[in-house]
Amino acid sequence: MATTTATEKSIQSIEEATVRFCGDSGDGMQLAGTQFTNTSALAGNDIATFPDFPAEIRAPRGTKAGVSGFQIHFSSKDIYTPGDTVDALVAMNPAALATNLVDLRPGGILIVNNDAFDMKGLEQAGYDANPLEGDGLNSYRLYQVDMTKLTRKAVEGSGLGQKDADRCRNFFAMGLVFWLYDRPLDPTLRFIEDKFGKKPDVAQANTAALKAGFHYGETVEAMHTQYHVPKARLAAGTYTSIMGNTAIAWGLITAAQLSGKRLFLGAYPITPASDVLHELARLKNFDVLTFQAEDEIAAMTSTIGAAFAGAMAVTASSGPGIALKGEGLGLAVMTELPMIVVNVQRGGPSTGLPTKTEQSDLFQAVYGRNGECPIPVIAASGPADCFEVAYEAWRIAVRYMTPVLLLSDGYIANGSEPWRIPNVADLPKFEIKHPGPRTDGEAFLPYERDARLARPWALPGTAGLEHRIGGLEKQDVTGSVNYEPANHQHMVDTRAKKVALIANDYPPQKLDGPSTGDLLVLSWGGTHGACATAVHNVQASGKAVTHCHLRYLNPLPKDLGAILKRFKQVLVPELNMGQLLAIIRSHYLVDAAGLNKVQGKPFSVAEVETKIEAMLKGGPPTDPPETIKT
Repeated sequence: MATTTATEKSIQSIEEATVRFCGDSGDGMQLAGTQFTNTSALAGNDIATFPDFPAEIRAPRGTKAGVSGFQIHFSSKDIYTPGDTVDALVAMNPAALATNLVDLRPGGILIVNNDAFDMKGLEQAGYDANPLEGDGLNSYRLYQVDMTKLTRKAVEGSGLGQKDADRCRNFFAMGLVFWLYDRPLDPTLRFIEDKFGKKPDVAQANTAALKAGFHYGETVEAMHTQYHVPKARLAAGTYTSIMGNTAIAWGLITAAQLSGKRLFLGAYPITPASDVLHELARLKNFDVLTFQAEDEIAAMTSTIGAAFAGAMAVTASSGPGIALKGEGLGLAVMTELPMIVVNVQRGGPSTGLPTKTEQSDLFQAVYGRNGECPIPVIAASGPADCFEVAYEAWRIAVRYMTPVLLLSDGYIANGSEPWRIPNVADLPKFEIKHPGPRTDGEAFLPYERDARLARPWALPGTAGLEHRIGGLEKQDVTGSVNYEPANHQHMVDTRAKKVALIANDYPPQKLDGPSTGDLLVLSWGGTHGACATAVHNVQASGKAVTHCHLRYLNPLPKDLGAILKRFKQVLVPELNMGQLLAIIRSHYLVDAAGLNKVQGKPFSVAEVETKIEAMLKGGPPTDPPETIKT
């Protein structure tokens, strides 16, 4: 449906669109994407985002290594991914065009900052000739915009020098895309006032650039059509756009408040987990204590100390940091203290791809410690789910007196989606009991267990509750140091059984599709959106495909084995080389197939859908797993 305005510009209504801003890491693409996201959320759209950061802190300007991008998928219907292909690409320089053009769909809108395509910029991006000239881009709707010149002209009179004026180009680009997709300017104008209100010259310049971009779209003859995405039909409630790391922080704070506990975070900064530390440090008014340790080992041991002292104790890191925390995690298991260990996974090994996503730490989470050292492991499925998973991790930790590993990943951590703010009265309650003072002269028994095999959480300083704590094996019930073989066997068995009992608290697994059929797609973590969408697409063609997504990874759900056996084939897509696949095969002796990718990028829906279709038609052998290649 399209209508025509008095200026001969039509407005076309569409269900959804995907936009990507990309440019140098100093071009403000993350800010542009965030503002477009927030505006789309306020407009009532369902959204999913995918920020993409360069790994180098200061890559040379204009090079491919320094390109930063932000992708936003916004829709009038439910969506689960930031989009496979891009409908509109904004490229601020040649390097951004070179690294992102492959994702623009044929016929898509390509907006480029024409001023950046000079000889130096082209050379840095590896172009022998200007791609804007000739026929190479004829399959796209190309708009060459002199953004630098137009921005400088727009901010004249603000008092800014040329270098500072050029920094306003992202607001010009924002304004143009806001016009293109019929987005209001008011939310971003309020942001400018809040952000730059104490620097009136900067606020004036950014406001002028934003409006200039919007009016350029209104008046330039080359652009004939605006696109309007109606509101999504979301469930009733109050929503906000939330990123995964922020949701983890808010979930932790909520759990601490409803537990009557001070929240302690001991952490060492590491990409992409640092924003959990940043957000909690910003919210100290909620009785949050953050400790930026000198290294990962200190962060882990300080968290153990806080747990012993009776706080809600948390540490957050990524894979390399979790490796350094390994010995401390063993101590946490031996002392049987409640705490949460957050692992925001990234590409590895070693430094690997520090700003890219991967889910290759599952083996590390389940097995990566010395000795028989079981820890429950749960994983978030998306940015909004991080709130619930953080809350659930604390419930398990205090209910069973154990550390809990919470897995997220770079895609979830930096992505955002609408989150319905919960009613606090509806949240599950915590039952935390500390033993009181002993005045009867009887000895305190620190390893006397309840029906869940959880030991008492005794607070230091409580009269009569003095007991030994540490990494040496303890005697059952009394807690005395004990080296007897039979006791060690008993304690190892007990700690393992305690973790196994956690599965009794899980809800039944949800199946999206028939309870039996030709194919089950089994996913975990950030692959949820691509798998859910691919399954829905295949189901729409009448095929018997079902999706099952795992939150609980250790112990696995009690009903999972029976579910797996009801399907002729099982597919496990993972952003690793087959870690859950190996666990599923060993636990259930099911000849599941893998779909694997370690490119620092999430699955596209098309990749999963193609594999599903191939398996339904009788695809290749399942061993070894299929690895996606580019």
